[in-house]
Amino acid sequence: MARPVKDDDQFEERPSGEAAPNPVWFKPIMLGLMLVGLVWVLVFYLSGTLYPIPGVGAWNLVIGFGIAFIGFLMTTRWR
Repeated sequence: MARPVKDDDQFEERPSGEAAPNPVWFKPIMLGLMLVGLVWVLVFYLSGTLYPIPGVGAWNLVIGFGIAFIGFLMTTRWR
């Protein structure tokens, strides 16, 4: 005999201290920021300090590492 399905049976109950999983977009954004930061720094070194933003010079390194750092900070919130 089959057990009748209730609406409450479809969802698992979590202990009160456990957080909900991340949204679908979280992991692609996290990995994307890390890769964009890496590419930014590589383009800066390979272009001979002309790109990605010509007028800021060595601040391109700070921008690239900052972008990658935001991606790495997101890894601490990944479930």
